[in-house]
Amino acid sequence: MPGKTTPMKLKLVEMNGVTYAEVQDGKPVYETDDGKTVAFDAPGTVATITRLNNEAKTHREAKEAAEGKLKAFEGLDATTARDALDKLSRIDAKKLVDAGDMDAAIQTALKPVQEQLAAAIKDKETLTSSLNREVIGNAFGRSKFASEKLTPAGVDLIRTLYADRIKVEDGKPIGYDQNGQKIYSKARPGEVADFDEIVESLVDSYAFKDHILKSTGHNGTGKQPGSDGTGSGRSMKTSEFQALAPKDRAAFMEKGGTLVD
Repeated sequence: MPGKTTPMKLKLVEMNGVTYAEVQDGKPVYETDDGKTVAFDAPGTVATITRLNNEAKTHREAKEAAEGKLKAFEGLDATTARDALDKLSRIDAKKLVDAGDMDAAIQTALKPVQEQLAAAIKDKETLTSSLNREVIGNAFGRSKFASEKLTPAGVDLIRTLYADRIKVEDGKPIGYDQNGQKIYSKARPGEVADFDEIVESLVDSYAFKDHILKSTGHNGTGKQPGSDGTGSGRSMKTSEFQALAPKDRAAFMEKGGTLVD
């Protein structure tokens, strides 16, 4: 079985001497070795897949358009191209000129090729980065866990703080833990986690998650943070928090800052 998964077993209860599988809201409950319970929602999973398929048309069209542009760069290896550009930049132009008109003509011909190659590499990287941001941004926008459990600022914080832990592979977001291992599903052992499970896992690993979960409430003192954007136990409005630079958002939350709407 690929990856590392948390062992799970069906949670049982006994009533009148008869053992039954525990059911929560009509769903069988499974228990992990670390004491957490997971209610497996098979009908809900099917319904979610159907809903996401209906929502995916616009996003798929945008993705296909971006991929169509990227096809122009198929077979172009960025590392090899950069190495070639670096070597060309070290050529002593004076020696080419001294060697005669032919070498000078070659150097002149090489210059626009270098510029075009550099531009092609930059365009490819820009398109790839834009496509990845689109995929991850749409995933956050559709996430039921993010919309129901996290404050708007909390969503922004998790997306910024763990940007390097969510990667786009084969057109879909894949989560990685702090050890660089893929995050696998607890409800579907052996399969990579879906996006809601990825976000939940990242939130669980955040030391100050109580400050970004809706269920905790935010009753801050109403004082504004210092100009350095750090928390120091103070509070700020969500709109002000979103205006901070990513590093200042993280610093504010890690120092105990709270958000008020």
